[in-house]
Amino acid sequence: MEMSQSLPKARVEIAHPAMAMLGLMIGAFVGMFSETALNIALPSLMATLHVTQGTVQWLVTGYMLVIGICMPLSSLLTKRFATKKIVLFGLGAFLIGAVIAAIAPSFPVLLLGRMLQGIGTGLVLPLMFAVAMQIFPPYRLGTVMGLAALVIMFAPAIGPTITGILLGISSWHAIFWLLVPFLAIAFILTAIAMDTAFEQKAVPVDWPSIILSTIGFAGIVVGTSMASDAGWLSARVIIALVVGVATLAMYAIRQLNQSAPMLNLNAFKNRAFTTGTLLVMLDFGVILASMYLLPQYLQNVMGLPVAMTGLAMLPGGIVNAAVSAVAGRLYDRLGAKWLTRIGFIVAMVGVLILMATNAHSSLGQVIAGHIILMIGAPLAMSPAQTYGLNSLPGSQSADGSAILNTLQQIVGAVATAIATSMLALGTASRAGVAGLTTGAHLGFGFVLIIALVAFVISLGVKGKVKSEDTPLD
Repeated sequence: MEMSQSLPKARVEIAHPAMAMLGLMIGAFVGMFSETALNIALPSLMATLHVTQGTVQWLVTGYMLVIGICMPLSSLLTKRFATKKIVLFGLGAFLIGAVIAAIAPSFPVLLLGRMLQGIGTGLVLPLMFAVAMQIFPPYRLGTVMGLAALVIMFAPAIGPTITGILLGISSWHAIFWLLVPFLAIAFILTAIAMDTAFEQKAVPVDWPSIILSTIGFAGIVVGTSMASDAGWLSARVIIALVVGVATLAMYAIRQLNQSAPMLNLNAFKNRAFTTGTLLVMLDFGVILASMYLLPQYLQNVMGLPVAMTGLAMLPGGIVNAAVSAVAGRLYDRLGAKWLTRIGFIVAMVGVLILMATNAHSSLGQVIAGHIILMIGAPLAMSPAQTYGLNSLPGSQSADGSAILNTLQQIVGAVATAIATSMLALGTASRAGVAGLTTGAHLGFGFVLIIALVAFVISLGVKGKVKSEDTPLD
């Protein structure tokens, strides 16, 4: 008993932290699942709703656009409103959006439902990490953050599998109906167990910052999304990207020169947070680009039907879940130094195996490459995230989580767009399956470069950290 009293306590103590966290995790899981679930369904939606490839892509782009707009606002909202109200609002928006999408008779209605879902993901995902940092003691954070990483890694990995099976036995409407009961459970758990996790302040609403943030993130997401069809050098893509980057620079300057910023970018002065954020961003880029390329490769190069494509990706998704759960516990024991380095090395081996395959390779070789990739990426993800966020003081945890998750979404959108461009480049260079194979190899080559850059950055990781960036080796 004396020993338990001597252990450090959580920054904020609530009655049922595990139940509150479960509600957030279920909501975040559904949000990340939705991020890749529609990739396989897009051809079916084009045929059913009679829209073009460029139009149907807005179901993905619009979703990520709303996420990118909402995430920077999450830190401001935690200071002005009770945590429970914010989470319930986000989950409620997602639930309503899922029902609208499930019954949508036309593309505009479906797009409206998707954008409402983006509100939920944009609020719940950063709060999952920020609330965890507040309501759990330091000695349990590695395990909890490991489970949180399981959400953001396993959900997009399993999305194509579930979608493929659903499309094989039903229609695209079933994808959205599947989300409804999980969101309802998350809503109930939050209503019962969640409490205020952050100090409430009378923070003024900085409308110029909100406008700059919205235009900036919208410009980057829309620009990169258009690039796969229009080309990176097209006028509209260049204009969107220039406006996005310039506006975000103005937003950053404004935040750094305010006494009460909407998003405290001073967190980047903390070296451990900056390193951890970069690693999480790049790791997420590896995952999303791979999850976009692999279904295309299995269907278009190896000739697998939709349902079989989903099943072929299942082993990697299961391994992803197992490693994500274990990685958090390993961080509690070993810290982030070696886990991040080994993780990115293993991920690179998996990508190299995928690059060595072609239309005549065995399906087992592709599955093996996917499994090895799904060992490495989650092994690095949770330790990098905990390393970065745990270095911040409690007053900056919500800001740090919002920054990290927002940049993660932006990098995910950019990585997916570049992977799409690599596919198009290969297809243009050679005809038929040979061109598709070349494009996929170029895409996986891009993924390999991301993993290599992440490995180099991981050499700067020291070990565990405590608040205020004090390394614990």
